[in-house]
Amino acid sequence: MSEPSEFLTTARKALTINLDESRYGTFAEIGAGQEVARHFFQAGGASGTIAKTISAYDMVFSDTIYGKAPRYVSRERLLTMLDREYGLLEKRLAGVRGGNTAFFVFADTVATSSFKGGNEAHGWLGIRYQLHTQGPPNDIILHVRMWDKEAVQQQEALGIFGVNFVYGAFYYRMSPEKFIRSLVDSLSTDRIEVDMLKFSGPAFAQVDNRLLSLVLVQTGLTNAVMFGPDGEALQPSEVLHRKAILVERGSFRPVTWLHVDMLKGATEQFLKSPAVAGKPVVVLAEITMNNLLGSGGLDAEDFLARVDLIGTTGTTVLISNYPEFFRLTSYFRRYTGEAIGVALGINTLFEVFNERYYNSLAGGILESFGRLFRHAVTLYVYPMTAAVYQKTVAARSPAASPPLSGDGLVTAANLQVQPHLRHLYAHLLENHFIEGIERYSPEHLDIFSHDVVARIQSGAPAWEKLVPPVVADTIKQRSLFGHHAQP
Repeated sequence: MSEPSEFLTTARKALTINLDESRYGTFAEIGAGQEVARHFFQAGGASGTIAKTISAYDMVFSDTIYGKAPRYVSRERLLTMLDREYGLLEKRLAGVRGGNTAFFVFADTVATSSFKGGNEAHGWLGIRYQLHTQGPPNDIILHVRMWDKEAVQQQEALGIFGVNFVYGAFYYRMSPEKFIRSLVDSLSTDRIEVDMLKFSGPAFAQVDNRLLSLVLVQTGLTNAVMFGPDGEALQPSEVLHRKAILVERGSFRPVTWLHVDMLKGATEQFLKSPAVAGKPVVVLAEITMNNLLGSGGLDAEDFLARVDLIGTTGTTVLISNYPEFFRLTSYFRRYTGEAIGVALGINTLFEVFNERYYNSLAGGILESFGRLFRHAVTLYVYPMTAAVYQKTVAARSPAASPPLSGDGLVTAANLQVQPHLRHLYAHLLENHFIEGIERYSPEHLDIFSHDVVARIQSGAPAWEKLVPPVVADTIKQRSLFGHHAQP
C-alpha cells in the first residue's frame, strides 16, 4: 500500500489497518487498559485485523502467562510478551492463515499515574511483524514518558500514540524518519516523550538506530538520547536510576588525551567524595546538539564518528539538547537523587559565568546557579596553561586575566571572572561546588580537538600522539575527519 499524502486522523489510521486484509495479529496490553486495541474496535472492521486482545493486570496472572519479571514496566517484560504472543500466533494460525496473512503482535506494558501519585508515568511499546506472508519477523520497540497530569489523559495519549506506532510500522517502514515524526500525530511533544527507539530484524539491517535516536532529539520528541560503548541505544532511566553521575561535556571531535585525562582526574575525585562513597556510579561523555550543529547542519558521518570514538574508550555517550548546564543537571534529577559531578575545562567554566546565556531567566545568573548547584552538584575543573588561556579566554575578556601560579597554570583556584561576580565565584569555590582537578598530566594540557583535526587533514603524523592509540587506529581505518592514508 502506498503512503497517503494527507494527514490522517487516529480513527482513519485504525480503519485503514482494519481494512488491510493482509494484516492479522494480537494486541497485548498491560497496565493502562486496552487503550490501543480500543481504537481498532471503535474504527470498525476489527474482526479482519485482531486475532486476540489480552490484558493481564494481576501480577500472578501476568507472571503465569509471561513468567516472572523483576520489573513489570521494562524492556525485558515487553520482549517476553512479544515472544510469547508471536509464538502463539504462528503455532495456532500458521497452518490456517499463514499462506495469505502477515502476522503481527503489538504489545505494551505501561504505568500511568497512580491514584496516590508520585510514580513515574512511562511505558514500553513494541511491535513484531512480518512484512509479507511467511516472511521473517522484525521488531520495533520504544520507551515513552507521559507528561499529562491525570491518568485518564495519559491513557488517551497512549491510545493515540499506539495507533500511530502501528500505522507507522506498517506504512512508513521505508522512511524511518517519517515514522518518527508521525508518532505524535494528533498529539504533541508536551504530552508524550520518546527517549529510546530501536529497529531490528532483516528488514532493518541497513537502519542505524543511532541516527534515528538523533532524529528523536531533532524533532523534539526527547531532549536526550544515550548510547553504550558498543553503539547500542540505551534507555536513560535503565542506566541512570539511583546512580551517582559524572559527566564530561565536550565536542570529542575527536577524543584526545586531554578528554581522557580530564575524565580520569575528575572520576578519581568524584569517587572520593563522601556523598559518592559506596554508591553505584555512571560516567558519561555528553555532546550537545548545539555542538553537533555548530557548522550549520548535521553531518551524520561526523556524528557517528564521534559516538564510535568515544565508545572505543569504553564510555557511555549522551546526546542532549541542553545548552545550559543547569538544564542538563535537572535532566539527571529525573532519575537520581545521588551526587552529580560535571568535568569541564577552564574555558568552559568561564563561559558558565557569562551572563548573556541567562537573559531568558527572570533571576538571571543567580537563578541558573540556584538550579545548577542544588542537590549535591559539583563542577570539577581541569587546568589550562597560561599561554593558551591568554589566547582564548583572556583575549575575549581582558578583565579575566588571572594572577598566575608558580607553574604558569590557570586553575579553579586562581581564575578571575568578571569583577561583580567574584564574590559569587569565591562562595562556590569555598563551599566546594567548584573544585579544581588535582591529578592531571601536564603533557596533555595543550591538546585540543580542533588542532588534532587540522593536523589530520594536513597529513602531519604528530597527530597520532595526541589521541589514544585505539582512537588513532579507528580514525586511520575509517578515514575519519579528512584522514587520507599516506603513500
